[in-house]
Amino acid sequence: MKIRMRPFDIVLNILCLILLIGIVIYLIARWSSIPDQIPGHFNLSGEVTRWDSRETLIVLPIVAWVIFIGFSILEQFPQVWNTGVRITQENMHRIYSILKTLLSTIKLLIVATFTSITIIQSLALGLSWWVALYPVLIIGTVIFSLVRLVKAR
Repeated sequence: MKIRMRPFDIVLNILCLILLIGIVIYLIARWSSIPDQIPGHFNLSGEVTRWDSRETLIVLPIVAWVIFIGFSILEQFPQVWNTGVRITQENMHRIYSILKTLLSTIKLLIVATFTSITIIQSLALGLSWWVALYPVLIIGTVIFSLVRLVKAR
């Protein structure tokens, strides 16, 4: 079954691609000015606890691309999604549309998280408090979508 992408889902996917392509261009353009040693790990206070070589900056964008592609493929197969509610002919399109938007939103938040951390590491900065907002936004998105699912069933 094919679930049509709504304009909101299209915008989210375009934003993902902008971030993914942007981080690759950013790394290529700034590579020579990135310090040889970059923050590799942070404690809960946002302080650097391990330093790594700048080559490790390549890992997060690769993982972000893999997640983006994986989620994009998964979005095409709603029959494998764990919906949490019983699917009927009457609610199928509503439920699958909600879940498709959930996947698109989480995909964007993950890509934004990885992009932000890559930039922070490339600038050899400590983590800022606002990076902690990403997990909160992801959890909030899931809760919001679960409420919508229960109402749509």
